[in-house]
Amino acid sequence: MFKRKLASDVVMDLIVYVILTILAILMVIPFIYVIAASFATEADILSSPLFLFPPHPTVAAYKQIFDMSGMGAQVIRSLCVSIVITLVGTFINLFFTTTMAYGLSRSNLVGKKIVLNMVLFTMVFGGGMIPTFLLVKSLGMYDSYWSLIIPGAISAYNMLIIRNFFMDLPAGLEEAASIDGCTDIGIFIKIALPLSLPALATFGLFYAVGHWNAYFDALLYLNDQKKYPFQLVLRNMVMLSTENTTNDEELPKESLKMAVIVVGTVPILCVYPFLQKHFAAGVMVGAIKG
Repeated sequence: MFKRKLASDVVMDLIVYVILTILAILMVIPFIYVIAASFATEADILSSPLFLFPPHPTVAAYKQIFDMSGMGAQVIRSLCVSIVITLVGTFINLFFTTTMAYGLSRSNLVGKKIVLNMVLFTMVFGGGMIPTFLLVKSLGMYDSYWSLIIPGAISAYNMLIIRNFFMDLPAGLEEAASIDGCTDIGIFIKIALPLSLPALATFGLFYAVGHWNAYFDALLYLNDQKKYPFQLVLRNMVMLSTENTTNDEELPKESLKMAVIVVGTVPILCVYPFLQKHFAAGVMVGAIKG
């Protein structure tokens, strides 16, 4: 028989649901407003502080972004650049992060404490922007896409978390694989990585969002405008609209800013549904029997 809830439990559940609903609304409304404002006219945005549907819908801002006679061609090219950088950069991030984390999770690794202390040192002290710029330039990566990927190939914080994840893997699985003749690389590829899919999906998404949203490194290291990533081109468009003195009909300013936010957010937002299933814990349930 089902146990009936006490009146105090029902009241507490109701309070929790109300609080969660209010928080959800507070988080969703700004995003809806940004989308609505991107389709609104300048007059609508300036006359109303908040609306969830544009009074006079228009796509003028999106036409300005994707205008092939203007900056539209550069926007499309920069979008392709950002997609490639995000895919390649995320793969490199996960490759170096997981391999280093797995190596440092092994108890028989010689000099593990020294390497860990070096990693921790980088989390506290950094060279700064100018030394990093000089290093990137001296390595021949200036004005190349590698300058956006290699300097941040490993996040020390993410590496330490994945290392702890590897350390928590059941030792019985690795011992059984070793008895069957599996090498360390085989254990890493066939056992450690499949069991760590939730961690890989989570940090892979963090890395991907970081690459997609990054523009400052491109501003520092890229000189050729044809190599600009998506976010830097959108940033330049916003700066251009702010400095432009033409009237609102020719160049929508506020609605253009909102459209830039939407265009820059939606592509990476579409990745979440594909990775959400890997976030659930319990992948290792049943991995060891008996």
